Amino acid sequence: MDYDAARAQFPVLERQAYLNAGSNGPLPRAAVDAAQAWLARDLELGRSGMPYIEELAGLRDQVRAGFADVVGASPEQIALTDSTTRGCQIVVSGLGLGPADEVVTTDEEHFGLLGPLHASGARVVVTSATEDAVLAAVTPKTRLLAVSHVLWTTGRKLDIARLQEAGLPVLVDGAQSGGAIPPDLSGADYFTISAQKWLCAAEPTGGLFVRDPERLPVALPSYFAMTAHEADGSYTARNGARRFDSGWLAGPILSGLVASLACHPEWRYERAAEMAARCRELLDPLVEVVTPPGHSTLVSFRPAGDPGELVRSLGERGVTVRDIPGHGVVRASCGWWTNEGDLERLADGLS
Repeated sequence: MDYDAARAQFPVLERQAYLNAGSNGPLPRAAVDAAQAWLARDLELGRSGMPYIEELAGLRDQVRAGFADVVGASPEQIALTDSTTRGCQIVVSGLGLGPADEVVTTDEEHFGLLGPLHASGARVVVTSATEDAVLAAVTPKTRLLAVSHVLWTTGRKLDIARLQEAGLPVLVDGAQSGGAIPPDLSGADYFTISAQKWLCAAEPTGGLFVRDPERLPVALPSYFAMTAHEADGSYTARNGARRFDSGWLAGPILSGLVASLACHPEWRYERAAEMAARCRELLDPLVEVVTPPGHSTLVSFRPAGDPGELVRSLGERGVTVRDIPGHGVVRASCGWWTNEGDLERLADGLS
């Protein structure tokens, strides 16, 4: 697939310089067509019968394999979830953390990770967002390190492999890296996938990588956790990470997700990196760029005026970006679908 054909999958790009995949990626036409076709069939034929269930199970298998390919894992290490937040909840609940335990995280995490950490009852130790600071905060009470692979605020990429020096489980929020940069699970025991972002799927969709599914207890069992159960609720767990699947995903969502996973060209990572570098190059003379070079496909910058007002102003000019509340920055998301014209429109809006 050449670039023009690949970009043409996204109708929104005909109208906007869409630079907000860090929140929600552009939807490909094929994903919407697939979801609508499934809904139309449900309308006419209903939603029951063994062939129907078997087809849904086949779609789940395709999605599981697709997520495994995205992060470089085995399908047996992938659970299907509805969000990164759900993935974090599955891990934190399964670890059985309590008041006698500590969890180390950073001061630039999304609430999708922080919320489950706080709800665990463990003491949440917050450090600056550097590998050295996280490692320095470890004590004999620390049970888990929980950080983002790419920080949603500055776009800085953390060296997850370094965190293994602590000899502790590492939970990684992969919302801003899965599908955006080449996969790297080194150092991650658990890694969340947010499909509506860089994988351009509809929400709610996501995945969870579990390096060793047998070692994490199931604390939030759905119907998909078991192969058989007794009247008291005791059950035989499924093999692999399937036991952590967070629940039912409707046919339109699954069929659309399969189509979204199929829309990405093999050169996506190289192209996205090139566009992020070009974005930095265009913005550097105009604003303070805070994202380190070569870290991710996010480019965060500090404008001279109010970030929220700038986002509104750019939106009126057909340029879609977002501000990060409490951090004073605006964030542009550069996907493989981004072109020079999109970035020039952003730069023109800052001039």
